[in-house]
Amino acid sequence: MSSDKLLLDFVRYVLPAEIVDSFDLVDLQESEGTLHLYLDESNVIPDEQHGKLLSSNGFYEESTIKDFPLRERKVVLHVRRRRWVDESGKSHSRRWELVAEGTRYSREFASFLPRTSYAVQVKDAFGYLPNTVAIS
Repeated sequence: MSSDKLLLDFVRYVLPAEIVDSFDLVDLQESEGTLHLYLDESNVIPDEQHGKLLSSNGFYEESTIKDFPLRERKVVLHVRRRRWVDESGKSHSRRWELVAEGTRYSREFASFLPRTSYAVQVKDAFGYLPNTVAIS
């Protein structure tokens, strides 16, 4: 098995499936006990826009998502959604459901924590308070 295939298979166990399938890892940094993964949406035209002539038009502002810690490091996903433009200049993008409602946590991470005590559990266990700003 090639090392690239092996690495991709491993990453599928670590990151949410929709992230692995639809985003490209463009950078990885560690600072002060936090692992920052920078992800850009792949340049694949959304299915719902099939048949339209679209061209890539950059990215929306980065959103951050807190995910399961790895090896005693907090994990923050920095996600940039892609924007496409059609021949008339109208902007198009894909709708993502990457975070649990009312949180800045990945859906899998949020489902791991009891709903009534997100803030207390996360602060005690991982050292950061929840951010409830909506993903753009």
